[in-house]
Formats: sequence, structure tokens, C-alpha cells
Amino acid sequence: MAGVPIETPASLAEITQWGVIPVVVLDEAVHAETLGEALIAGGLPVAEVTFRTSAAAEAIRRLVARGDILVGAGTVLTVDQLEEAVAAGARFVVSPGLSAEVVRRAQEIGIPILPGIGTATELMAAKALGLTTVKFFPAAILGGAPAIKALAGAFPGMHFVPTGGVNPGNLSDYLGLEVVPAVGGSWMVPSKLVASGDVDALTQLVRDAVAAAAAIR
Repeated sequence: MAGVPIETPASLAEITQWGVIPVVVLDEAVHAETLGEALIAGGLPVAEVTFRTSAAAEAIRRLVARGDILVGAGTVLTVDQLEEAVAAGARFVVSPGLSAEVVRRAQEIGIPILPGIGTATELMAAKALGLTTVKFFPAAILGGAPAIKALAGAFPGMHFVPTGGVNPGNLSDYLGLEVVPAVGGSWMVPSKLVASGDVDALTQLVRDAVAAAAAIR
């Protein structure tokens, strides 16, 4: 798969259509089974599996094998990780920062990428790379919804997916902005519940997140 365009790349509209993107850290690939069950039962068939553990690639493979979840890779820092994620079946990638090298490689192989930005300077760099949607991270620390609104005013046409400190309490602040098609968060997929295999509890959290996003949008 490395170096070859994926057959069914996701579109940004697909990735953001539910308003929330679960950001998941899996310590063991087998936990992907619990995650997949809860996401589907809760009505949120999308997941960003972060490359923060050695289990990430295998977890992505297992989720992709289900055939009913749009799976992406998060915390992608290098071109090598990008290639590994695509080889595992990821249909989109997310990065905490902006690496021109990683962005260009993603564009070459035809996979959507959401690089993280936190300043106007980084946003200018993203725009120069032809991007129209970026990750705003860490959102809470960088000023939250007011900061996004300010940046959007200076960069018409840009859209933002805030991640970092997003929760049910401030969800409406973000999704209430026209320039925010979706948010990324982990509150509906806490690692402890995933690891414990508590599908019922996870399903309820996922269902609540979907309902909250739908009510706002």
C-alpha cells in the first residue's frame, strides 16, 4: 500500500458528517473489538486511532476489517507513520502539528489529512499547501471558540476541527460556529472503559455525543 493511492479515500465531508470524531488511544489491538461494537451501536461509525501506542496499526487493521467504520489515524508525526497508517487501511490521517513533508506525502497518495495549527502563521502555511480544513489543537489552551472565530475572520474559506479539551460542556461553543464542521474528542471513548470491555457504558456515551452534536447542528 505504501506509495500507492488508496482505493477509497474518505472525503472531508464524510469524516465530519457526524459532528464529532472519536479520538481513541488503544493500548492493545484486541480492544478494537469493544470500540467497534460501541461505535456502531451508538450510531457513530468513525474513529481516529492515535499513533501513541505500538498497537495503533493493528487496531486500525481490525477496525477496517469490520467494514462498517470510517477509520483514520491520529497523532501522525512522520512520513513513515503516514505510510504505516495507510498500509493498515486508514482512510484519513490527523496530525497534532503542521509538517509540510507529511502533508505533501498525504496529498501525493491521495489521503485526506488534517494537520494541527495553533497560530495565524501556521494557518498561512496550511493555506499555502492548499488546505482548506485544519485541526485546531490544543483548542482549549489556545483560546477555544473565540480564537477560532478570530482566525476565521482573517482567513475566509478556512474550516477548523478543534481537538483538545472539547467536552459536552463546551461542545455547542464550537459546533455553533459555521467554520467548525466537527470536533475531535475522547470523552465518549475513555480508554479505561474501552480496555475494560464495557460496551454498554461506551455505547451510551457515544449515543449521547451523537445526540448532542445533532441538536446543535
